[in-house]
Parts: sequence; C-alpha cells; structure tokens
Amino acid sequence: MDAAGSIVETLSIDPADTFPSPPRPRKRLRLRRLEGSPINSAQWRRHDKGTEMAEESMFQSVLEILMKASSEVELACKDSIELVTPDTCLLLIAECFRCLRNACVQCAKNQHVIRNLGLIDVSVRLIQLLHGLEVEQESVLAALRCSLQFLGNLAAGNGDSQNSIWKCAFPDLFLNCLNHHDEKIIAYCCMVLFTCLNSEKVRELQDHENLNVALAVLNVYRKQLEPEWSFLIVTDHLLKCPELVKAMYTKLSNQERITLLELIMSRISEKNPITNDEMTVVWKDAEFLASCFQEKCRDVLKLTSAANMEDEEAIVTIRLLDVLCEMSSNDKQLKHLQTCPGLLETAVDTLRVAHPAGKQSTNIFTATHSVTADREISHPAVGFKSHLIRLIGNLCYKSKENQDKVYLLDGIPLILDNCSIDDNNPFVNQWAVYAIRNLTEQNERNQEVIAQMEQQGLADDSILKNMGLEIEKRDEKLVLKSVRKNPIS
Repeated sequence: MDAAGSIVETLSIDPADTFPSPPRPRKRLRLRRLEGSPINSAQWRRHDKGTEMAEESMFQSVLEILMKASSEVELACKDSIELVTPDTCLLLIAECFRCLRNACVQCAKNQHVIRNLGLIDVSVRLIQLLHGLEVEQESVLAALRCSLQFLGNLAAGNGDSQNSIWKCAFPDLFLNCLNHHDEKIIAYCCMVLFTCLNSEKVRELQDHENLNVALAVLNVYRKQLEPEWSFLIVTDHLLKCPELVKAMYTKLSNQERITLLELIMSRISEKNPITNDEMTVVWKDAEFLASCFQEKCRDVLKLTSAANMEDEEAIVTIRLLDVLCEMSSNDKQLKHLQTCPGLLETAVDTLRVAHPAGKQSTNIFTATHSVTADREISHPAVGFKSHLIRLIGNLCYKSKENQDKVYLLDGIPLILDNCSIDDNNPFVNQWAVYAIRNLTEQNERNQEVIAQMEQQGLADDSILKNMGLEIEKRDEKLVLKSVRKNPIS
C-alpha cells in the first residue's frame, strides 16, 4: 500500500489476456457479448497513478458497462441449465474495476465523481451477484478481487465514500467475502472493512444480526487466512468497544476465545501511551475478564490428569490469568484491578487448591527441580502457580486493604511455601519474593506473621535470607527487616 492507504496495482491484466480454464467445471457462465462504449486504455493509463482527474464521461461509460454486466450476470445466476460459454463479460468487468481502482489512488476528485454517479451501489450489487454464481472460474475470482480493490481505494482517506460503502455493503457483502474460499478476496475485504470502520460503525457490530461480521474477522485471523488486516481490525477497532468484546466472547468457542485473549494480550503489551478514553475501555475489559477468570478458575485443576492436558476450557482460564497479570503490571490498570470484587480472593483460593494438588500426586502442579539444564517442559499449565503469585503480589502493591485480605485468607504461609525453585513454575521464587515484599511493606501485622513463622520453624530462614530479609527481636517483639536496607515500616 502507498502512503495514502490505497492499493497499488497488484493485478495487472490486459483486456486481451485470457485465463486458464479450470478442469471440468460443473457449471460455467452463459453470458452474452455486451454492447456499449469501449474503454480506451490509452485514456486510462494517464490516470493510473491517480494524480489527474478523469472526465466524468469516462466514468459514466464504465457505469453503463457495469450496469449491463449486472443484468447479464443476474440472468446467468437464474440459468442453471446452460453450460460452457465464453467469459468475455467477466474479463470486461474485471478491467472496468481495474480502471476505477487506479483512478481512485490519491485523487479525491475522482473519488467524488465516482461516488456521486452511483458506482458504489452498482459495484456492490455486482459483487453480490458474482458471489452468488458459486463457480470456480478464475475470471470470476479476478473480477471479485478487482472490485474489492476498487472499493478499498475509493474509501481510502475519504469519509463520504467510507459511509456510502458501509451503507451499501454492510453486513451482507462483508459476510460473504470474509467467508470466501479465496484468500485474496478475504484480504481485500478485510482492507475495505478496516478502512470503513470507526467507533460508531463498530457499535453496530454489537447487534445480534451483525455480530457475525466481527466473529468472521476473528476466524480469519485464527486460521491465518489474512493475518495483517484482520489483526488491525480486531486490535484497532473491535477491542476498543467493551460491549462488543463481551458479546463476541460469549459466542466464541474455546479455541476462538484463546485467539481473542492472545490479541488482547498483544494490544495491552504495546508500549504506546494510552489515552483516558482508551483506559476506560481497558478497565471495562479487565472487569469482564476478571469475572470470567473467577467463574472458570477451577477448570485448570483438570490438568492434573495427563489425559486432560489439552482441555480447552482449562487453557482459556490460563490465558485469562496471563492477561490479568499483564494488565496488573500497568499502574493505571492495576488501581482498577485492585478494587475488582473477588479477584484477589479468587487468586489466593485457586493457589490454595492448586498447591496441595501437586503434593497429592505427581502432576504439573508438583514442584520439581531437574539437574538437567536443558530439560524442557511442554504443558499448558507451566507457570500457572507462578502467575497466580505474581497477580497476588501486584494486587497488594501499596494497597493496605489487599495486604490485610491476604492475611485474613491465610495466604502468606501459602506464598512462603512456594519459594523453592520449580521447573514447572519458572521464576516462582522471584515472584514470591516480590509478593512478600508487597505484603509486608508498611504492614506490621504481616511482618509479624512471617517473623513468628520463622521463630516457630514454619518459615525457612534461608528462604528469608534469599529474599533479603531477616528476623530481629526488639523490645520483646519480632521485627522483619531488610538485610541491606532499613527495616520495613
């Protein structure tokens, strides 16, 4: 694409070119030879770069040809008996769209004339008719590809054209093309959709009858049929509407939910500054995803059995935790998550259940330490306990209320019991150190709990030293202090 967002000519096919015939098609088109004003290729080549304005009469001639072609294609759609006939009409349709496509590049005047002549409505109708042919002729595919390229270039940088295309094409044309078998048609359709979308149009996707367009885009990305435009549609538009995200999530399969969560993770991991409006969106998404995690957190325990290693519901829950951890790493997002009802309690309770599950039998939740440095563990739940402790630590950062909640939930001994090196939970030691520091910062009661545990032999003194902490007795009171820094107070 060029700087203006238009497609440069990627399919340069001369009107005299012919397409190879597919092997034994079950149905081909029966189209009469069209009569009308011929296209003068020399005239159009002057405007291929879109830098000059073409005469309105030239666009009028193309309009007449396409209208006649629409009538011919409509007749062909109704005729299921006639078989092989020449496809000159389809070649002409494709060439008309190439001319229109090239005329739109960086030329607002041509875009204006084309739109006012009614070429958008005629083009969308013709695209729908071509789609309805349900044949595998290369000439049909070429016509569809060029038509979508034309709409994309017409919409580029032109709000009026974007609105006109949306009015004519949404939702049927987008649904048909997003579900087409040809990857180029899917790609060009995604380009048109991305160019036309704005916040108002995204809200229209929430409607029950329109939601399938958003779901189709996600499916295109999941199957990697067109990974670039579909990625941008989701991250730049769909994820900015919390109500749409919620509506999509409830309709998705587990595999599709995993894909959506990966895209959310990609978006929130970006280092670009977030505006206040975008932050409001992120807060609403975080609240919804937190509720989903709270509802399904116990599904991960299915993974204690090797037979359930590919359980999709459990994997969705793991991805939800990954996203919440990433969200809680941002100061502004963290403040909202810290007040999210039930989230901290769910994280502690889930850790409380997962930790003994690893002691009752040998499974992915069992702490292991291999002497072989290159040992690799391939399991979806690797790091799950580590991420739970990370989330708990984040939620307690400079939050006296959450520090006290963990105390009341008896979560401090639980975290201390996860301070050993564990191959199944990389960096669990570091996250436990981080969580303990956040739990004890300016919190004497939590400091005293750890000090008493050490004195009673319930906390390993070496673990505390590894954390940079030690116990000191002052005025008959045990105090937890930093070895290298001033005492925590």
